[in-house]
Amino acid sequence: MSEKPKYYDKRSDFWRSVLDRAEDYDTYLANSEDDKAQHWRDMEAKLPALIDAEKDRLTGYGRKLHVLLYSGVWCGDCVRQGPMIRQLVDAADDGVELHCIDRDLMEELTDELRVLGAMRVPVVVFLTEDLHEVGRFGDRLLNVYRKKYANEVGAACSVPYAETPPEELVAERGEWVDVFERMLIMTRLAPGLRQRYED
Repeated sequence: MSEKPKYYDKRSDFWRSVLDRAEDYDTYLANSEDDKAQHWRDMEAKLPALIDAEKDRLTGYGRKLHVLLYSGVWCGDCVRQGPMIRQLVDAADDGVELHCIDRDLMEELTDELRVLGAMRVPVVVFLTEDLHEVGRFGDRLLNVYRKKYANEVGAACSVPYAETPPEELVAERGEWVDVFERMLIMTRLAPGLRQRYED
């Protein structure tokens, strides 16, 4: 049996191939259908600004983090969450980069990121500079599922132009802040990276 390195992810080459096909946020929207991409831009304008306490939770880690947004520009959940994720990446340290990829672009990625056996979006995968997976999170957030559960009705995917109350946007984004902070802290504390950076 060959000697394996202490820290590795056997899917690093796979993630590299995905990032090679991914686009930055603006290019992703520019290459999408204009009417659908416009819903994302409209949502960006509706998002409340991050408060200082949220910004503080996203900075000061000194690590590179790839944030891969697996999405469908047509999806109502993506219309809300995509702009939130961009807002958080923009507020984070310079080493945090957002990469966007369409759900239908790579069959192997679609199979990798199924949720409950289904092709659900959005899903966000967090990767270190070595393309080791830190974690993944996605589909609807807990606040959205609570509302859906309480109503016991609803489409499989919200329509992109459905109005979302501001307090629900803040609650949903707050869940993403928690996820981002967790991934950033995990990356900062990763033994292999601490050894590399001697910190």
